[in-house]
Amino acid sequence: MDSFQKDIDERANLALSNKFELLLFRLGASQHDSKSELYGINVFKLREIVPMQKINRAAGMVSPLLGVVNIRDQIMPVIDLPAALGCTPQTGLNLLLITEYARSTQAFAVEAVDNIIRLDWSQVHTAEAGVSSRNITSIASMEDENGNKDLALVLDVEQILYDIIPSGRNVDVAAIKEKSFALKPGAIAIVAEDSKVARSMLEQGLKGMGIPTQMHTTGLEAWENIQSIAAEAKAAGQSITDRIGLVLTDIEMPEMDGFTLTRNIKNEATLKQIPVVIHSSLSGSANEDHVRKVGANGYVAKFDVAELSEVIHKALADVVGS
Repeated sequence: MDSFQKDIDERANLALSNKFELLLFRLGASQHDSKSELYGINVFKLREIVPMQKINRAAGMVSPLLGVVNIRDQIMPVIDLPAALGCTPQTGLNLLLITEYARSTQAFAVEAVDNIIRLDWSQVHTAEAGVSSRNITSIASMEDENGNKDLALVLDVEQILYDIIPSGRNVDVAAIKEKSFALKPGAIAIVAEDSKVARSMLEQGLKGMGIPTQMHTTGLEAWENIQSIAAEAKAAGQSITDRIGLVLTDIEMPEMDGFTLTRNIKNEATLKQIPVVIHSSLSGSANEDHVRKVGANGYVAKFDVAELSEVIHKALADVVGS
């Protein structure tokens, strides 16, 4: 157990090279197959792994909410992850994955932890076309030293929490404080976000701000589009900011993560004036340090449309004033 929890903060440094570490775990047999599939979450989200604790079952809680637990004097909800994904544990719920998501902490009950593996984001592919579950955001392709290949289903934690915990489901556009943004006429926001629920909320929020958008599901898809738009702007004798007024990106994404996307933009002389705001459920000091290192103009660690509008307003104003 200790080997899974050791040096988690150090693993965050992998993000600066388009790499990450994936915690692999099992939930039991699915409703349609007796095989116990491998699932994964980014180690960034993991605070620690603990044996199953005594759970206090609060009145009114229904599955997959199991109740609440006290871990190191912090009360947090416990989510039955096998139940949320339609699996049946073969040996019971034995472990709790304590995770930090969008400045909140929750415990996911699982059957067993398998391993932690190091991957490049190029080994992770979007799952939208090939997996029917709304709770899976991508598929990680793995190969061991003997050449044996396997796949892991990477969970869409945003979607799972959105479905289970009622708070934060609605985008309150009336809460938007900033109504005027320093975008040139015709300029758009490029948005890169692999979570379906996060994409929807961002789209609603940006629409409420009056900012036109183009949505992308991976960092690589966004990067290729930015390069294409930059070529068109150059051919037309325009500045890139005449076409792209803002890039808003998640951190965790298949094929290319948000840190790499941001670094690519800021390292390109013709693109670096584009303001980049990173929006991610991955909260914590390590991520905030990386945001500064890659040159992003702003960071929002939780979807709050009022905070997001303020950060975007400041990022755009700072670029105009520089």
